[in-house]
Amino acid sequence: MNETRGTITRPDGVALAWASLPGTSPAVVFLGGFRSDMEGSKALHLCDACAARGRAFLRLDYSGHGISGGDFEEGTIGTWAEDAALVIEAQAPGPVVLVGSSMGGWIALLLARRWGAGRVRAVIGIAAAPDFTEVLMPEEFTDADRATLARDGVLRRPFEYGEPIPITLRLLTEGRNHLLLPGPIPYPGPVRLLQGMADPDVPWRHALRIMEALPGPDAELTLIKDGDHRLSRPQDLGLLVRTLDALPL
Repeated sequence: MNETRGTITRPDGVALAWASLPGTSPAVVFLGGFRSDMEGSKALHLCDACAARGRAFLRLDYSGHGISGGDFEEGTIGTWAEDAALVIEAQAPGPVVLVGSSMGGWIALLLARRWGAGRVRAVIGIAAAPDFTEVLMPEEFTDADRATLARDGVLRRPFEYGEPIPITLRLLTEGRNHLLLPGPIPYPGPVRLLQGMADPDVPWRHALRIMEALPGPDAELTLIKDGDHRLSRPQDLGLLVRTLDALPL
């Protein structure tokens, strides 16, 4: 695997890390989730699959994620979407297939809306979570959580996969600038949504809302009855690659 790694520096001096494979177009771009990074099992499995097929592939870390610079608590949906756009423009300037996991699914749809079907040939969402700062996260807050947010501007919540996650009031309020639901989401290209029905973080009915918001005719939702939020089991990773292979590119 001849993967190249590097960083791109934002105008404010924050370095954004990326890794890419050369290959045929359109390039497959993996966009990770909230507090995730480009070394996760889905990103690496896609990298291997693209290498085996001779397809161009790009993965990246948003600011405050992985090995990129910046402070996670200063990040917002808008910040991370712009981080992704900056890296993609530099490292995959041609046609792309955007594969977004959880928050990355939101960012993928935002970029698809921005660039259109001529540039974004397809979107694959894995437990895609558009609008999670408005419709998913707040549903879990207690009155004490809301009081802490109002008082401190940040709430540190336990996280199943690691250290407590800081949820900032700025993240929640800035997210309102990027809401996509109930739609319509002005992207007419192919969309494939993979969603676990045992996902504790993104209810499977959220995927139905996304489907209803998509105006294009080529949108498909695959529900995995025993699938969790991460969808990183061998069978889930196999489904992801088969979904990518079957796209009408």
